[in-house]
Amino acid sequence: MDLILCHQTADFDAIGAAVGLSRLKIGSKIVLTGGAHPAVRDFLALHRDELPLVELRSVNPEQIRSIIVVDSQHRDRLGKASAWFDLPHITSIELYDHHPNGETDIPATQKYIEPIGATTTLIVEKLQQEKIQLTPIEATVMALGIHVDTGSLTFEQTTDRDAYSLAWLMTQGANVKIIAEYAEPGFTPQLQQLFSDALETIQTSEIRGYTVAWVLLTTDSFIPGLSNLAERLIELTESDALLFGHSYTKGQSDNNSAEKRLTVIGRSRIGGVDLNQLFTPYEGGGHPQAASVSFRGIDPQQMLTQLVEQLIELIPQPLSARDLMSSPVRTIRPETTIEQAQRILLRYGHSGLSVVDEKDQLVGIISRRDIDLALHHGFSHAPVKGYMTRNPKTITPETSLPEIEELMVTYDLGRLPVVKNEQLLGIVTRTDVLRQIHQDRLEKKERHHQKIPLISCLLPSFQERLYSPIWNLLQNAAKEAQQRGWHLYLVGGAVRDLLLAPGNQTLLLQDIDLVVDGFHRAADVGAGVELASKLREIYPQVRLSVHGEFQTAALIWHKDPELGSLMIDIATARTEFYPYPAANPQVEASSIRQDLYRRDFTINALAVRLTSPKEGELLDFFGGVEDLRSHQIKVLHANSFIEDPTRIYRAVRFAVRLGFKIEPLTEEYIRYAIESGVYEKLRLENHPAPALTTRLRAELNYILEASYWKPALQLLSHLGALRPLHSQLVLTGELWWEIRCVSRWLRYLDPDHHVSHWLIRLEILIASLKTEERIKIASNLQLPKDSIERLENLDSMEKTIKSALPNCQKVSEFVLLLRQYKIQILIIVGVRSDKSIRHIIWQYLTQWSKTQALLNGNDLKAMGYKPSPKFKEILDQLLIATLDQKIETKQEAVDFVKTIDN
Repeated sequence: MDLILCHQTADFDAIGAAVGLSRLKIGSKIVLTGGAHPAVRDFLALHRDELPLVELRSVNPEQIRSIIVVDSQHRDRLGKASAWFDLPHITSIELYDHHPNGETDIPATQKYIEPIGATTTLIVEKLQQEKIQLTPIEATVMALGIHVDTGSLTFEQTTDRDAYSLAWLMTQGANVKIIAEYAEPGFTPQLQQLFSDALETIQTSEIRGYTVAWVLLTTDSFIPGLSNLAERLIELTESDALLFGHSYTKGQSDNNSAEKRLTVIGRSRIGGVDLNQLFTPYEGGGHPQAASVSFRGIDPQQMLTQLVEQLIELIPQPLSARDLMSSPVRTIRPETTIEQAQRILLRYGHSGLSVVDEKDQLVGIISRRDIDLALHHGFSHAPVKGYMTRNPKTITPETSLPEIEELMVTYDLGRLPVVKNEQLLGIVTRTDVLRQIHQDRLEKKERHHQKIPLISCLLPSFQERLYSPIWNLLQNAAKEAQQRGWHLYLVGGAVRDLLLAPGNQTLLLQDIDLVVDGFHRAADVGAGVELASKLREIYPQVRLSVHGEFQTAALIWHKDPELGSLMIDIATARTEFYPYPAANPQVEASSIRQDLYRRDFTINALAVRLTSPKEGELLDFFGGVEDLRSHQIKVLHANSFIEDPTRIYRAVRFAVRLGFKIEPLTEEYIRYAIESGVYEKLRLENHPAPALTTRLRAELNYILEASYWKPALQLLSHLGALRPLHSQLVLTGELWWEIRCVSRWLRYLDPDHHVSHWLIRLEILIASLKTEERIKIASNLQLPKDSIERLENLDSMEKTIKSALPNCQKVSEFVLLLRQYKIQILIIVGVRSDKSIRHIIWQYLTQWSKTQALLNGNDLKAMGYKPSPKFKEILDQLLIATLDQKIETKQEAVDFVKTIDN
């Protein structure tokens, strides 16, 4: 006999899953281990004969072959049937449930547990795979299982899989009228009285902006159906969390005293409060938002009070202005002109500015709309004090998110200054609020699909995947920042690589960027240096380097036994402005949000907070996580490539290295920036544009030195992205062959990289242009002196070699000609020449140049010759004779020297 066990007080999800399994397991029987919910009981009263149900008492344990348990992972919820698990002849015990965080004490041989709304959904999917057709009553009871456990697809734990399964059951003939009757059953007279009692005795308390309710009802015996009563109660009282306690007596003991029992039903609408976590230590469980637990032999009131206290501890602190605001705030004086204010808005991309007096106290706010209106009426030179909003609404750092939202909606405000002790600390914008609300919704949605949430505690997973000495270093840095009242963030590539890396891979990060955000306390431009200096005290072996006018600090380890060749950059959060295209940006202290916005691509604009509160929070303001999932490179704003052409090369580098695609709109921005001609204009005007000189050289170095240089160069060509170097630079078929050929030569001739391979590839690329253009590009890129000289003299050297080589007859003549030139120039000339010249140069580099005279200086000394200029002459003649095979042995060489001397 194959049995399917439903837990005690079976609900529709347990019955629905069991009915579906009975179709999958032909001949199996369903056992109710102890009662059912009132609605289930009423349903079975009419339809029991249509389902393969057997009584518990009719089961012969000796005849049981296998057991399947649905919608439960605990033995104690299966009553007397739990003893069957210990029978020696039972070889198969399967477990189906939808509570993935629960621990089981059932000795299952197979488990099917997934985070979905109803266990029935798991069974429906298996029925679909097996293409099994259901009867209308089977489809109906299974549909009831999904409806009831997902609140008709409205509960937070509901997934799309539940919806698809429910739709399929409708195609199988599920009866909507029956579903409507049993999914929302009315209260019995007994439940109606209990509901009235609960409303009279319920207690509530406001905790951190949430309403927590609890109630304890006492009856003489167990009352089924109280979960529906709890649902109605939390809705009617508009509570955010409810603990519904039911105390009753069970049976009689030998001394004629009844055993006290308590069942607590929990419901929660508070994000971050996990009722399953609350009840699991007491062997209860369920969903994060709906769970239950049972006790026996305890004081009901004392236990409920204890659970309420523990529930309150789980309630998170609500987000406040301190968590949302941007700081420092861009301010202007009342005397600032409208025209000046407009330029400031344009420079920083703000939609409004705070106006402060000489004491830096807030006196007004002016929005972009106010400025546009003033400009429309021709008052560009008027002071902003005539157009600003005076006595604006303000908030404190402690103002909660709901209060901020209410103020914005009530007064139609786009921004709220954060003020404390009459000092302006920060500003919260409508965008900040909308972004937070959106992130909260996405976090809930993605938690069910087990994707990376936009805001979650990532530190535990990062700790597991990071090499422990590096993790400890980050913790030390966070501790020092915390003591100074700062926030510290891990930003950029390290976060990206951690999110992309396989879960079981330990990462030894060697390039880490940290950003200090002063938040509501001052963190001036020297904060990065101060933090780096403190870390140097902890790690005395590190080298500290301070560079740039913004006081960015770098900590550098070299072949450290624990940290390797680690480099950490530490800077204060900053924003930037490009005074003209391709310039170095001008930077100013700002907030972490502005700091992330100045970065190149969404996948690099991610940050993880290392300090409390909310340590481990992932900041993703621009959809970087979604772009990581989609494997695409997306730029943050349309003018990004106009401002900095090196971002074109970085886009290509990341796309090829990570195996991503450049997002179509981003590709359009790249092509538009190139077609605009702005780079060529700057080049022709000899404008000092760092993004077209030293920073561009660095990007070319990265690309041409990497193992993926071939697809990267092809992608640059496809985008037309060689034109920022020169408008006429095109990767023709011939040039592409030359670059690949030079790489093959370098790989064979210089396997240990004694010369810069990337530089030779670049020189081949530039050499396709006219001499004067080559020199100009090489000088702009600030290439090494010898590289510039090679490109400058390439034509003349190439002409000399190509004209002289055909006149050489002997090997020695080839060698004497070619040994005047360095290997770099010979490689470049070789791949740019026809086959015959190329063959000669290849023979020279691989064979003839390695031939040595049969005697050396020591041999000549042994023969009695004193070192003199004649040494070189003798050795040269020996080499020539050897190359031309006039002598082949050392004795012949000795005799040859004697003939020279005579």
